[in-house]
Amino acid sequence: MLGSVSQGLRRPTPLDELRVVEISDRIAGSYCGKLLVDAGARVRKIEPPQGDPLRRYSLSCSPVPDGLPASPLYCYLNAGKQSLTLVPDSERYRAELAAADVVIVTCGRSQAAALGIDPRRLLAESPRAVVITISDFGWTGPFADRAATEFTLQAWAGSPGFRGDPAGPPISIGGGLGEYMGGVFAAFGALAVRRRVEHGGPGEHLDLSMLEAMTLMQSSEWLHSQLLRVPPVRRTLEVPSIEPAKDGYVGITMVTGQQWLDFTAMVECPQLEEIPQLRFQIGRWEYRDLIRESIRPWMAERTVEEIVALGQLFRLPIAALGNGATIRDMEYMVEREVFVDNPAGFHQPRPPWLMSRCAPAPVRPTAGLGADNAETSWRKSESESEPAPTGLPLDGVRVIDLTAFWAGPAATHLLAAFGADVVKIESIQRPDGIRYSGGMRSDVDDWWEYGWVFHAMNTNKRSVTLDLGSDDGRRSFLALAADADVMIENFSPRVMEHFGLTAEVLLKANPKLVVARMPAFGLAGPWRDRVGFAPTMEQIGGLTWVTGLPEAPPVTPRGACDPLAGVHAAFAVLAALNFAERTGAGQQVELPMVESVLNTTAIQPIEHEVHGVTLERRGNRGFGGALQNIYRCAGEDDWIAVSIRHNHDWSALVELMERPSWCDESLSTATLRRERADEIDSRLRDWFAARPLLSTVESLAAEGIPAAPVVSPSLVTENPQLCDRGYFESLVHCRIGQALYPTPPFAQLAGQREWLRRPPPTLGEHNEEILRERCGLTDEELARLTASGVIGTRPKGL
Repeated sequence: MLGSVSQGLRRPTPLDELRVVEISDRIAGSYCGKLLVDAGARVRKIEPPQGDPLRRYSLSCSPVPDGLPASPLYCYLNAGKQSLTLVPDSERYRAELAAADVVIVTCGRSQAAALGIDPRRLLAESPRAVVITISDFGWTGPFADRAATEFTLQAWAGSPGFRGDPAGPPISIGGGLGEYMGGVFAAFGALAVRRRVEHGGPGEHLDLSMLEAMTLMQSSEWLHSQLLRVPPVRRTLEVPSIEPAKDGYVGITMVTGQQWLDFTAMVECPQLEEIPQLRFQIGRWEYRDLIRESIRPWMAERTVEEIVALGQLFRLPIAALGNGATIRDMEYMVEREVFVDNPAGFHQPRPPWLMSRCAPAPVRPTAGLGADNAETSWRKSESESEPAPTGLPLDGVRVIDLTAFWAGPAATHLLAAFGADVVKIESIQRPDGIRYSGGMRSDVDDWWEYGWVFHAMNTNKRSVTLDLGSDDGRRSFLALAADADVMIENFSPRVMEHFGLTAEVLLKANPKLVVARMPAFGLAGPWRDRVGFAPTMEQIGGLTWVTGLPEAPPVTPRGACDPLAGVHAAFAVLAALNFAERTGAGQQVELPMVESVLNTTAIQPIEHEVHGVTLERRGNRGFGGALQNIYRCAGEDDWIAVSIRHNHDWSALVELMERPSWCDESLSTATLRRERADEIDSRLRDWFAARPLLSTVESLAAEGIPAAPVVSPSLVTENPQLCDRGYFESLVHCRIGQALYPTPPFAQLAGQREWLRRPPPTLGEHNEEILRERCGLTDEELARLTASGVIGTRPKGL
């Protein structure tokens, strides 16, 4: 059966012996290497004599248990990799780099020399290599050498700036999500450029900026302000969101107006149905007290289990909140066998993809420090010819895009930016819901063309409308699929079955096709037909549980896991495409959205299993003993995010504060400071409250202390680093005029002028062009399809 949950023991991995060298001291680099190991790559991790710091790191500050080769987090991220301890720039070190197909390095430009890393020299010696550098701000721009942490990068990216009750502080996302986002982007970039190399093209230095990767975790709110003509977004919370039930919290997510109407019926509050502003999430904050008071009695009478069950009957995205103690025992995890054994003695989530022909590599032991020093160096691959200049890495790849909302379009947005020809298919009966789910313009006739998330995630694509419920629509779709390399969709499983367009049907029409499917909860199993959006996955996967203030309910991260799932899908698609191009065999790729989230929150159930600790909300203080927080400054609602990583940062801050008497020797070590974190916070609150925001950020930055202003996501277009790097590119759209659009989080490739070559399409804009070119339809046939509603350029009924 296609997409079965069980993993065959003899199936090949999708990658063919890709050789990777990883030099990493952060989660992003280790997660990139892990994703490649899972897909079949051989990874050699080069560590300093003292080892990767993650070997000793625990989010709960627990010591490494006896019998484990390293911390549970390290074992999760590095199982199956070899470990070498080599001196930078030594002969063996240079030999390993020269022989690798992919080199992953987590360092900024200023640290590269000390690590013996010079991408230009490496590419001169090995012109087919893919060199990926992962750094906080990228290797160019005014902030390139500035200190940062995942926490302060969140602030620069606008994430905490729109999350939280305005009566309190902005709220950062807990759990280090940005590190995983950077890691999966790097893994995708490695496979994209590697494909070009395998087609005779050159290698590349991929300069990844963590700031840009994390900016892609917000929904391009600057476009929201422009397209809907509203002020910059400020802090709010979804209403309703995380609400108390009889026996715990329940997570509620409503994206469409119909879901709101169904919810009011479920909770027996017809009076809420009569207020038109409440059909959009953006309008509910003003009515938050009314909504909460209205639904509270109904919620208080029912258990979480009862409310979730009712939600499924009403087809509403409602979920129980997961945490480290409960995730592994959830019905979905147990029946789909999501968690597998790590040889270090705990369980971890499997890779977030299932393929019908391929399987992930088994989880192998974690190497001790330097355990593989005696291994023979890889031999450098010799080629008889120089690589031929070619275009973008995915030139020639044809993608049929049936995705909607944010996660699926984020996957095809990335494929299109790297050169794939993406044809987006909607219908006039049911356009992509993200065109209008967040709010609508009432002063224009074609209001469906002003959805800001649609604009952000659909550049470089062409649009065709096809009614797949009709014979003519299905016939044209199959003709498109027969000439494609990839088909990707993110409907609930029953939709493609209803259309008769299952993977079996598509693969019969095109045996080389990669059929990628992104259901919320898998194609089979107990939650197959449940409805879910990114916040639902964040609630189930534990991310919501660790986000928010300790004394308040958890806070949903607000959809950051949509693009996270999208980039994981794009990575898995390229892995399957690699297999198809080598073997001629396409396959179904199943990408449950919830499992992408589980792979980034894995440390929660792992630390509970190993240490007996359930990670809880810590506000903006973070985990792993970090001394960090968001403090209010002197301006109106001005806030600063600050991280104190080590003694140097602390000493520099003490000097900036002019050595106040309370900063004595009793705070000289990180351990002592953690023990007195409440007192330090109180003192720092007083100090920052008297200081202006921007000049204080610069003073801290000048001393090497990670600091950032907490900005509205609507205003990130003013960030000098993002502007200097060209992260925003200007396009002219036929309806809205000129606007700034987001790009992939990499510096432009060698010889490249722009990432974005085409503005987002209007509905059905390319019907005639595509259906003539790909399906051979005549003018008469196109006219007939238009008259019968199979194709069109305006939603039906408008």
